[in-house]
Formats: sequence, structure tokens, C-alpha cells
Amino acid sequence: MNAMGGILQRLGMARLASMVLVSVLLLGFFGLLIFRATTPQMAPLYTGLSFEDSSAIVSSLQTSGIPHEIRGEGDTILVPRDQITTIRMNLASSGLPNSGQVGYEIFDSQSTLGATSFVQDVNLVRATEGELARTISSLARVSTARVHLVLPKRELFRRERADPSASITLGVRGTLSNTEVNAIQHLVSSAIQGMNPSNVSIIDNSGRLLAAGNGNGDESVAASDMDERVTAMENRLRARLEELLGNVVGAGRVRVQVSADLEFNRMTQSSETFDPEGQVVRSLQTRELSNSSNGANDGGAVTVGNELPGATANNSAGQGASDQSATTEETINYEISKSTQTQIIEAGAIKRLSVAVLVDGVYTTDANGASTYAPRTEEQMVQIGALVRSAMGFNAERGDQVEISNLQFAERPDIAAIGTEAAGLFDFTRDDLMSAAEMLVTLIISIALMLFVMRPLIKRVLEPEAPLPLTSDQTVDAQTTPEMAVAAAQAGLSADGPTGAPGSIGADLMGEAKSQGEAQSRTLNQVGGLIEEHPKQASVIVRDWLTEAA
Repeated sequence: MNAMGGILQRLGMARLASMVLVSVLLLGFFGLLIFRATTPQMAPLYTGLSFEDSSAIVSSLQTSGIPHEIRGEGDTILVPRDQITTIRMNLASSGLPNSGQVGYEIFDSQSTLGATSFVQDVNLVRATEGELARTISSLARVSTARVHLVLPKRELFRRERADPSASITLGVRGTLSNTEVNAIQHLVSSAIQGMNPSNVSIIDNSGRLLAAGNGNGDESVAASDMDERVTAMENRLRARLEELLGNVVGAGRVRVQVSADLEFNRMTQSSETFDPEGQVVRSLQTRELSNSSNGANDGGAVTVGNELPGATANNSAGQGASDQSATTEETINYEISKSTQTQIIEAGAIKRLSVAVLVDGVYTTDANGASTYAPRTEEQMVQIGALVRSAMGFNAERGDQVEISNLQFAERPDIAAIGTEAAGLFDFTRDDLMSAAEMLVTLIISIALMLFVMRPLIKRVLEPEAPLPLTSDQTVDAQTTPEMAVAAAQAGLSADGPTGAPGSIGADLMGEAKSQGEAQSRTLNQVGGLIEEHPKQASVIVRDWLTEAA
């Protein structure tokens, strides 16, 4: 304890206070680092939640004891990053989030005992609307959805029936294409019996009309996606040609532009063709007629005798020569082959294609590293033209046009490609960059504390303290005491007594004692000043005196 007390007294209050302050700061800093390292990283669990869903999710997380944070206006909930998947699965088993929509679970929470048919019908409509809204909200570009259904009932003794319809309000991320809008229309119409996709109207959260729902059917759909079909065909043909030519001239050394003229008129053609060479006998009818007459003048008269039985036999001998004739008629019906053809030409047929191809030349590098441009040969251009015509399905009868030019590009494609590849080497996410920056700042602070705080403090504590040197006029023997000075003065008196006169000896002794007292007084004043200026060195000298006395 004495040694510890001596060390503390040797250090002094200033050093002790600085050491305690630095120790507290270091402990706080490293404690902050440990807390930061052990605290889980938070990531958004859900964003854009309604207040109902946010309240239900927070209650579920509190019940499970899962740490969480609420950001924004309560529409964003953050949880530990490594538990996001598990938490979402657990919430999904509880039906969260439900986006404020009531689905088929409405029938689980309500008792059907005593419920009227009207209440059941209303619950069915609410459940159908909620389920459709949830399905639409699951699309990538749709954040929120709200569905309203109109399901008319067929009244008794009435033949007419109104078609069901729907209206949808969407919260979108970006802009929905016509294909996505048509997909939502068909999704809703397929879920409702008897609904036509043209009876589904859609607007976005900014009030822009996406689908009119005017009931025009396929005609309105075909008119709405006319430009989209043209653009899709041009992009598909351009990508095909650039990929084909890029393998020949190099990636980025070819540019292709396609202009397509499509037929959007829907036509129906009917034709009937007869083939005279393909006749077939359908029916054959033959008719034979025979006639005979006698040569006598009265052979043709009608008498009573001729009408009697046996009159012909009796009179045959007396008759003269007779005339006989026969006629044959034949009727043949033929069936001629006939071909009837009905052709429906749908919209979207290609009327004409125009393709423009721009090809870069050839670059050669000499020994000094300088590149030289050279155009491509005529043979290469002819081969490229043949490839383009074959890939696009060139048809001269419909007026297709192809234009191929060989010009130097403003920028070399290989230089742009190299820059792109270099940028791809450092493809870090935002979380990686933030973690790296945090580690770098922590390392810099740690090094600064070790060099500028800990190192000087340890060096100053460990080095021994030397007493301050005194000047020549301030040098005082530490072992000289007033008693020693008095003894020396008495010795001087006894030595000079016999030789001097009494008066002169007394005067000399008094003068000498006076001068010694003044010198001693000056010495004590100087020692007191030194002690006041250097209390630590004085304490060391006193401690040494006490040690020697012991």
C-alpha cells in the first residue's frame, strides 16, 4: 500500500485525472464498437403499409419478442435482416398484411346462424373484392389496389340481364404498359362469371385513365395496343439483326433501325370456284317409244264391228300392210365440282419493312500504338447485305427496302466496352459500401487513439522524473542545517580568541555572525522560493532525508 501510495503521489493529481479520463473514453469507445458489432442490422420488413396493417404487425412482433423499429409515418417497419424471411412466413400464416382488404376469411369470423341472404350476398361481394385486390397488389408494378364490383341480379319474369362490371384503382410504381393493363382486365373478368374484359375500367392513383371499360370489346383493345405491337416488332427485328451482325463485325460495331408498316384492318374474304374438268355423272334417264299403224283406208275407223270381241282376229286377214316406228330418249345429269373458301385475315400482317444498317470499319494498330481506320471491302458489304435480307425475310413484291452503309463511328466501341467492364469489377451493394466505410472510420479512430493518446501517456508515466538543476547562486547543500552553521561559527570564535583583542574580537564576531545570519536568511528565502516553484522536487528531497534518517 505504501508503494502504491508512493506511485500515486509521484504521478500527481493532473496525471491521475488525465489517465482516468482517457481510460473512460477508451472504455466508452470500445464499448460502442462492441455494441455496434453485436446489434443486428435492421432492414425493412414491409413498406407502404396502412395503419391497420402496421398496428397488427407491430402487435404480432411485440408478442413474439422480436426487435423492430418504426420509420416514416408508421408505414415502414424494420426488423433484423437475418430474420426477414422467417418473420414474413410467420406473418403470412396469420394473414398479415391484408392491405386493409377483407377476403374470404370474413366467413370464418362470422356466424351464418341467423344471417339473411342479403348479408351473405354483401359478404360475398366484399370477399371477392378483397381477394381480387390482394391478387392485383402482388404484381411487381402495383403497390396498392382497390376493386369495386357491380354484380346485377336477374329478376324473375325478365329476359334482359345486365352484364357485370368492375372498376379498379391502382397505386403503381412507374407506368403500366398496355399489356399489363389488359392482363389485369382479363384477370378480373375471368374471376367473375359472365363479365367481359371490356367492362373493366382501370385508373391509377394520379387519376389517369388506363382502361375505359366502355364495352367495345376486342376492337378497342386492338386499337389501344396498335403502337405497342409495331414497337415490339421493330425492337424484336432490330435485336435479331444486331445480334447476328455483332458476331461478324464485333459487338457494338453495328447499328440497326427498323421501320415496320403493319396492316390493322381485319378482313373476311369468301370465294366459290367451279372446275369443268372435274364433272361427274349424277343421274342417267333413258326413255323408249314405239308406234305401229295398218295400211287399209278404214284401218283407223272405229266401228261397232271393230269393237266386238274377236273382231281384230277376224278382220286381220282383210287388212293391208302396217307401219311401225320406235323412239329412244336418254337424259344424263352431270355434277360439276365446286370449291367454296372463306378466309379471315387478322390484323397485324406486315405490309412493308424498311431496314437501315450502319456498320463500322476496321481498326488496325501499328507498333507505336496508333490506330488507323479502314473501310470494309465491297465483298464484305455484299455478304452483310445478304445476311440482313435473309434474317428480315426480305420480300420485293411488298416493297421492302434495305439500306446498308459503312461509316466510321464517332467513338470506338472497344473503348466503351473496356470502360464498362472496369466499372463492373466493383459491383458492390449499398450495404457493403456502408459496412466498409464504417470499418475504415473505426480503424482510423483506433489508430489515432493509440498514437496520439495512449502512446504519450504511457511514455510519460513510465519515464523517471529527475529533479530540476539549480543555478550556481541557488546551490544549497541539502544536508546543511542551522545547527551546523552555529557550530561552525563557535569553532571560528574559539580559533581566533587568543590572538585578537577583546573589543576587536567581539566586533569581528558580531560582524561575522551578522553576515552569516544574512547569508543564511538569503539561503532560506531562496530554498523557500525553490520549494514553492518546485514542490515535487522538494518532496523528493524531504523523502530522501527521512529515508536516510530511518
